[in-house]
Amino acid sequence: MTNSPPWTAKAWPIACAMIPFGTVAQDDPGAWARDLAQVAGAGFDAVDPTDSWLRVADLPPAALAEFTAICRDLGLAVPAISTSRRSVIDPVHGAAHLDYGHRVVDCAARMGVGHVSFGLFGPLTEAQRAALWFWTAPGVTNPADPEIRALAVSRIRALGRHAQDLGIQVALEMYEDTYLGSAADAVAFVTDVDCPAVRLNVDIGNLIRLHRPVRPWAEMIRLCAPHAGYWHVKNYVRMEDPSGVTMTHPAPLLGGTIDWRAAVNTALSHGFASPFLVEHYGGDGLGVCALNRDYLRAILAQSPVLNPRTQPTDRRISA
Repeated sequence: MTNSPPWTAKAWPIACAMIPFGTVAQDDPGAWARDLAQVAGAGFDAVDPTDSWLRVADLPPAALAEFTAICRDLGLAVPAISTSRRSVIDPVHGAAHLDYGHRVVDCAARMGVGHVSFGLFGPLTEAQRAALWFWTAPGVTNPADPEIRALAVSRIRALGRHAQDLGIQVALEMYEDTYLGSAADAVAFVTDVDCPAVRLNVDIGNLIRLHRPVRPWAEMIRLCAPHAGYWHVKNYVRMEDPSGVTMTHPAPLLGGTIDWRAAVNTALSHGFASPFLVEHYGGDGLGVCALNRDYLRAILAQSPVLNPRTQPTDRRISA
């Protein structure tokens, strides 16, 4: 058994993703407040201002203070800041994205935020923007070049050391066709980074949704759980026809292919002690995120890892 977790099930930080709201104007506090009021109205007490919605790291000091005040007035904590499609090895913007990543770390420190999430995935392609579900079309891939991978390791390590100096933890988001595109590759990459402040964002929903063969979700969790940090969680129904055709569709945590009760308990058994972010694409995304939050909190409340005296049934994934 690992050390006691830092939060009770009731107090565990579970942030809402801003995916349902698209992109908001950098200079429109009224729009920020309208979107965040909906998040609070859905019962959330925490939010992640993912930069696909608002780049808080690029707000002037007065605007950042206004954003923080809006969150405070709505009762919304900010446990983490996620970045999206700002790869530090982008062939054109990589250096600029690295500088931006350092600004995100500094912004997190100013806001008292303990976690940041980075990824190596690129911008959506034209085909992805045209598709109903962007993951069904080919996207940008990380090159099979040892020198580029070494550059990625070096730049992420630099971000990790910066974060560590400020008491912040970095999570690296798993995503297809990147150096974090499988469980084995993700573990190898974070091991090569070799920085105590850098862990994995075990967002295996990004992989389960692919219309191609993928490793079983339970195998991914077994490999990655010992390295898990700030965690994006979502689910998909995955259907595999014997003919070789695979189809997927977004689903609530409770109703998809991934057994999140087993996944979370496995991570907890390895000492997982970071916030969660609940996500969903399509439909009433905010409503499904709220359902996911409640289900996740129920998993924590019933966890045999957190409550060993009252819960005799352990649903961890066996090694």
